[in-house]
Amino acid sequence: MTRVRLGAVAYLNARPLVEGLAGQTARFDLRFDAPSTCAALLQAGAIDLGMIPSIEYLRAPDYRIVPDVAITSRGEVASVALFTSRPLGAVRSIALDASSRTSAGLLRVLCARRFGIAPSFVTLAPDFGVMLAKADAALMIGDPALFVDHAALGLEKLDLGAAWTEMTGLPFVWAVWAGRPGAIDATGVAALQAARDAGVAGSDAIADAYCGAAHAAVGRAYLRENIKYGLGPDERAGLQRYYALAAAEGLVPEARRSAFY
Repeated sequence: MTRVRLGAVAYLNARPLVEGLAGQTARFDLRFDAPSTCAALLQAGAIDLGMIPSIEYLRAPDYRIVPDVAITSRGEVASVALFTSRPLGAVRSIALDASSRTSAGLLRVLCARRFGIAPSFVTLAPDFGVMLAKADAALMIGDPALFVDHAALGLEKLDLGAAWTEMTGLPFVWAVWAGRPGAIDATGVAALQAARDAGVAGSDAIADAYCGAAHAAVGRAYLRENIKYGLGPDERAGLQRYYALAAAEGLVPEARRSAFY
């Protein structure tokens, strides 16, 4: 058996997708990184399969997606948001979380097609103080966006998952397992789907172990209510809509249909 080098996202929302995989050392070699790093590692061939930001699928013409497994939401996602201390219409500049690629693209689409603003953008490390010192608002993703007490910082939190679903009526696909042809076989795909099922069934325990006592309740609710892990017809339709809008806004060269293992 050839071991598959897996690159997973190092946020809470990805943990249910890798439940038990670390113990399958004969089949998988698992590492955790920021979403943008997962994409870069896959592009460089340093991993075989990456949990990459969904927009990164369009960066390589030969990528394939593992079927029926993804990180998605329908409506509020809670962990991808624009934080601002001023009204949205007054935002002239936005700092983008450097960990993000799909969310940064989504924000640009929403600014143009839903929010009606045309801000400048700067990409920075995810630090609220630094970001908001350099821009009117900050896009933050993952655990920092989920766990921050934004009200204590005097910030409004605008949920990008909710804004997308309000605009389109569709779910949003944040990340997918993807790789090049032959990176994984049918047995490996089944193992990833089984890991997803085990993770969803045990999401409370995963949240408790990951978050600790201070954030366990938030983590449990998040994995139960906000994040979904299937890639059915509605999710695929949402993904294709995003690709079409990203292409229309010049964020990617072209949209194309998803290809699967």
